[in-house]
Amino acid sequence: MTKVGVIKFILFFFIAFSAQAQKVKYKDIFGLLSTKQYEQAEPFLKKYISDNDDDANAHLYMAIIYQEKSAKNDILKQTPLAVKNMDSAVFFYDKAYKLLTEKEIKKNKEYYQAYNRRDLRTGEFGVKLSDVQFDIEKKMEGLHERTDRIKMVKYYFTFADSLYKKSNAQYKSIQAEYPTEKLLFLKSDDTTLNELTSLVSRFDSTMKFFENYRASLQNMGNSGYNQMAQLVDINDYSKEGITLANFYDENLKLWDYKKWANVTKGIMVKEVIPMRDHLVSYDIELNKLREKLNTDSVSVRSDLTKLIDKMLYSQLKKFDDNPLPMHVFAMKIADLEYKSALLEHKAFRDSLNVRLQLSLAQEENRVVSKLDSVATLLSTMDLDAEADKYQHFINNTYSSTDILKSYIKAVKEYAGREAKKVDTRLIARRESLNWIHVDADSIPIMLEGKSSRFTPLVTENEKFTTGLFYPDTSSVNGYFYSITPSRLPDIKVKFPLAKDGFKPKLVSATHGIAYNSNDQIYYVLIYSDVKLKEKTPVTIAKIYRSDGLAWSNAYQLSFVPESIEYKSDTGELLVNNSEGQLSTIDKNGKLVK
Repeated sequence: MTKVGVIKFILFFFIAFSAQAQKVKYKDIFGLLSTKQYEQAEPFLKKYISDNDDDANAHLYMAIIYQEKSAKNDILKQTPLAVKNMDSAVFFYDKAYKLLTEKEIKKNKEYYQAYNRRDLRTGEFGVKLSDVQFDIEKKMEGLHERTDRIKMVKYYFTFADSLYKKSNAQYKSIQAEYPTEKLLFLKSDDTTLNELTSLVSRFDSTMKFFENYRASLQNMGNSGYNQMAQLVDINDYSKEGITLANFYDENLKLWDYKKWANVTKGIMVKEVIPMRDHLVSYDIELNKLREKLNTDSVSVRSDLTKLIDKMLYSQLKKFDDNPLPMHVFAMKIADLEYKSALLEHKAFRDSLNVRLQLSLAQEENRVVSKLDSVATLLSTMDLDAEADKYQHFINNTYSSTDILKSYIKAVKEYAGREAKKVDTRLIARRESLNWIHVDADSIPIMLEGKSSRFTPLVTENEKFTTGLFYPDTSSVNGYFYSITPSRLPDIKVKFPLAKDGFKPKLVSATHGIAYNSNDQIYYVLIYSDVKLKEKTPVTIAKIYRSDGLAWSNAYQLSFVPESIEYKSDTGELLVNNSEGQLSTIDKNGKLVK
């Protein structure tokens, strides 16, 4: 320990010891005060003042101690304490000021050496009462000003911090109500817009108070604070903007709630609200088409083509991957398409064209299946949850979610009933393609078709069919019928088969070959695998479109026929096989060779 330190320690020990044993003497305390050991001197000085309230210098130094304390206080974190210390300093300065007299200064001039000045008039050093008073006045004035400035700094700081916290809380409240950005846009209403406007205003106030705080801080000199605010964009709504900021940090990062709110409002005003109105107007247009269809009994499919709005769908997809209104529209459109198809097909209901009837049934099946599919999909959706995102649309089109549910249920039930009817009709139309009708008989066209009286052997698609006819259980004949769209043949021919070569029990061994010459002349060859005296029994029929059966003859060939060829220049028919065996029939049915 240094010599000075030893002296100070002994002095302090002496004063402390004396304070316990007898009355404290000011000159002993002044030793600590004059060396600015205010912390050590303060308890003794307070004790001294409590016993000697009329000592001007003691009050002066107590004021200095409080002023020094206030200078060390953190102006933001210890504002009340700093103000309290400055108020105490002013109080003791004022007491000292009121107690100061010329006599006091002359009597205790060693205590006022800090004010010792050369008199410019006399050139002598000394302490003037006016100098001491002036200094005290300036210090009190400075303390008053500093108190006001600290209060102002803390005021702006507190408001900036408080408003930012409120902005943060408001943002998180919006986020809690709308967990995702898409839900925020879909479920937003006037209240949401007002919330965003309020958030912009609040954050504006935050930044204004923060700037005022910084401006006030400049008047404080070395305050220990110099925060700079850095605004951070909110790019991920669900994750960002949640954390609070510490306004005491020098590098202060603040979420830019104003920018986010303005951008969000802009999207709502420019995109979401017009889109909502568009949804309602689109539904109204669909309702007009339904009214037109029901009132005028006319198809509206051409109107639907014009009405389909791909732009609306793309707009909705930005906010919802599976938008309820588009499913509702799809159902309404499918319903209109199906009912339009029924109206369009009404004029053809009596048509005998089986293939046309099939195409009509297929078209009806396509659109009613679409209707049933969309209605089924809607009925499986959580409509309450989905409707919550589209209250504006539902309130302005169906009045309530319950009414929308009832509508979907009704359409689904209707689509189910219609789908069954159309499916039955479609099956019947498909089946009717496979039969032609002659009087009371139905003849299968398909080779695998089954009939008790007819067995097809050869069918040329949409041209003709030929095969075996059983007039009774013991005999068999051949037949040839043209295939028309109505399945009512315009060529109807039956011809006999040789009794000894063809029997009902030998059907599986019987085969046919046919030839079509420009849809005008037809040849039918029927043969059996069961030989007669090593010969193949054959029956050939020649048929004209205009006149029907020209002739039919029975033959016995030495080979199994595989194909026939018509010679238009001679009118001959060539019967042959892959081994080169050949028989020629002239135009009158006579076997030439």
